[in-house]
Amino acid sequence: MVTVTNAHGQVSEARSRLLATATRIFYAEGIHAVGVDRIVAEAKVTRATLYRHFPGKDDLIVSYLREADRAIRSQVDTIVGRGMPAPDALRAVAGSIADGIRSPGFRGCAFLNAAAEYPDPAHPVHQAVLAHRRWFSRTITELLGRIGDAPAEPAARHVVMLRDGAMATGCLSDPEPICETFLEGVESLLRQRTAGAGS
Repeated sequence: MVTVTNAHGQVSEARSRLLATATRIFYAEGIHAVGVDRIVAEAKVTRATLYRHFPGKDDLIVSYLREADRAIRSQVDTIVGRGMPAPDALRAVAGSIADGIRSPGFRGCAFLNAAAEYPDPAHPVHQAVLAHRRWFSRTITELLGRIGDAPAEPAARHVVMLRDGAMATGCLSDPEPICETFLEGVESLLRQRTAGAGS
């Protein structure tokens, strides 16, 4: 369950339960399809409690995406923090993405799903999606910048597109060949960069 603390560092059990419930249902069924009454009922709280913690549904959705963002950042930071060579760190990040695609209940990328439901770039939900994607692209660019001499940005865009494609199709059919294709795509980019560095 998601653990959330208030301004005094105390755990707010009701807020944690609301966010965990919303996260589970939003991801499994879509955001627009789920109303606050359903979340309140399944979280076993009152509507007043929901609105005390989240002034509106959009605030709850943004918090859901921020929690997903924090979880992914923590996972990637742990990998990068191991101090392994950049190619191995990128392989490990790609491997963690593939593991997620293979996991039970996988329904695609929470951020791409949210962007499809909230296409207005000015909407707070869309802004939360863009913030996550900027961080991910920057992280991949930094890793690739430590491999070879070619500009890292085009290769990073390639990795992000490979990841997006794998996440979008991984829930539509057998995820195994999709993950294999994604991981081979990352390996191919790494081979290109390391070959260029050795020439």
